[in-house]
Amino acid sequence: MPSFRALLRHLFVAPLAAVFVSGAAVAASVDIVDDQGQALRLAQPARRIVSLAPHITELLYAAGAGDRLVGAVQYSDYPEAAKKLPRVGGYSAVDMEQVIALKPDLVVAWKSGNRNAHLDKLRALGVPVFINEPRRIDDVAKSLAQFGRLAGTGAAGEAAAKAFRARHAALAARYSGRPKLRLFYEAWNRPLMTINGEHLISDVIRLCGGDNVFAKLPMLAPTVDVESVLATQPEVIVASGMGEGRPEWLDDWRQWTRLPAVARGNLFFIPPDLIQRHTPRILDGAERLCGQLEEARARR
Repeated sequence: MPSFRALLRHLFVAPLAAVFVSGAAVAASVDIVDDQGQALRLAQPARRIVSLAPHITELLYAAGAGDRLVGAVQYSDYPEAAKKLPRVGGYSAVDMEQVIALKPDLVVAWKSGNRNAHLDKLRALGVPVFINEPRRIDDVAKSLAQFGRLAGTGAAGEAAAKAFRARHAALAARYSGRPKLRLFYEAWNRPLMTINGEHLISDVIRLCGGDNVFAKLPMLAPTVDVESVLATQPEVIVASGMGEGRPEWLDDWRQWTRLPAVARGNLFFIPPDLIQRHTPRILDGAERLCGQLEEARARR
């Protein structure tokens, strides 16, 4: 015969425990809206995440969710631990079979870089997909907080977002109101590519007091010609390219000796990982750009 105490435990303690367990399960569910405006519900924080862009991989690590990653696309090389992740192709050529083989409970995708057909296929297979698309510096902090929620590392994500916002605010306070400089941003030389005013890099340019000479073009990353650049008479030309070293083609502009950027010696380089990735390191790139524009102002 069970004791009276055991009976009480069965009648009251066990049901209460069940309530708390149930409540925890409810609390652990994640309801969130992605950057495309699509609502997403996860029954619990993700434990097997596949990243479909290098910047997403970096953001997940920064939000404390690196140990939830089970796969990532090529060029996911920061932090160092990201290099060891299984590869699922490139961001524009995702290996769908490999993604599915990893059995993800969440795929984080990049609106501007991934193919809709790939994302639609994943959704059709029942894989939750979260779309990321940062267009402003503040969106990096937003992404950190979002990724923390998705992975159950909310405290780490919020802390990273707070630190990012504080650093951003300090830069804005220092450089807001500085005299404007006409700037041409050269992402690549052949074809000659730049960015419009909606691109995240343009937000960095504005932060530092630059004026993107091609801000009004409709495409996010348009191709332009040399004549168009010369017509804008940029005071500063900033190149990034693909590697960590200053591209030789930046010096091609030196043949136009009367171009203000050339005449004043304002041909600058910023490593692409610091300016073209939508991650906390973009503020490293911003600090460098702001310093370069201060040099250019001194040469006016």
